[in-house]
Amino acid sequence: MAAPRARVQRRPVHGVLLLDKPLGLSSNQALQKAKWLLRAEKAGHTGTLDPLATGVLPLCFGAATKFSGLHLDADKTYETTVRLGVTTTTADAEGEVVRTAPVACSAGEVVEVLDRFTGPIRQVPPMHSALKKDGKALYEYARAGETVERAPRDVVIHELELLDMHLAGDAPFLSLRVQCSKGTYIRALGEDIGAALGCGGHLTRLRRVATGPFTESQCITLDALEALTEAERLAALLPPEALLPDHTRVTLAGEDAGRFLSGMRRRGAWADAEHVAVFGDQPHALLGTAHVKAGELIPNRLLSPVEIQQFLVMRTEPPDPQKA
Repeated sequence: MAAPRARVQRRPVHGVLLLDKPLGLSSNQALQKAKWLLRAEKAGHTGTLDPLATGVLPLCFGAATKFSGLHLDADKTYETTVRLGVTTTTADAEGEVVRTAPVACSAGEVVEVLDRFTGPIRQVPPMHSALKKDGKALYEYARAGETVERAPRDVVIHELELLDMHLAGDAPFLSLRVQCSKGTYIRALGEDIGAALGCGGHLTRLRRVATGPFTESQCITLDALEALTEAERLAALLPPEALLPDHTRVTLAGEDAGRFLSGMRRRGAWADAEHVAVFGDQPHALLGTAHVKAGELIPNRLLSPVEIQQFLVMRTEPPDPQKA
């Protein structure tokens, strides 16, 4: 019988880990593995990737979870392969085949169809998705053999690039790069493109290569994270403010920083701004987010003094190997 896994002593960890999610794991499974490796008390992710999908998955720990919701609105970029001529129940390779059809379209027709799917479009969310209806995820209805009505959603395909194409042979396919707005279902996009070409289609590969300012080149795999020392794992984290790249930065000194951190408005010669990241100067540390209106700096989400102190300690003191 296998020996029981040693109990992990959790600790406060604050920051953002850019994970390259592996094939076959759900986003939550990947999160729990990273959380265990970092021995973190609190963690969350910034948007789900299907088990079939790989690529950029920002994971938030501790204080960074307060700002994870801001990243849900970020544009995403994917690379995907659409197998033409075969339609499945899930619009991807995990589903059962429901229809096959010959692929009789030309390269010119492919380009024309891709043009039609570029820009603002409407999508019907797939049944095999985590979107909820009446408090129940759509995939739960699908697994029970039910199909429920779904309202179309407006999304934007900013760019739809054809990377490769084979229309003949035993496995015709399109390889695409998609830059899109939040809420876009790439499985639905692939299925709709196949339908528009008259042959149907489903995804056989999906990789997220960018989300907001984060790209795959910045990511670390779970295997690489596991191979690191305790100190190296913490050093792989970005600070919480990495989630606030487009926020105007304001730094407060001494008493103003303390008062802002207690939830009080501050007055200064600041231009109106909807999104502001506020820092203290001694020591330099993120205090929270705010907005400026008529010269007033008004708090939105604040870190606690304890979180700020823990983050500063985490960055300056190596972890105790006896607690690993």
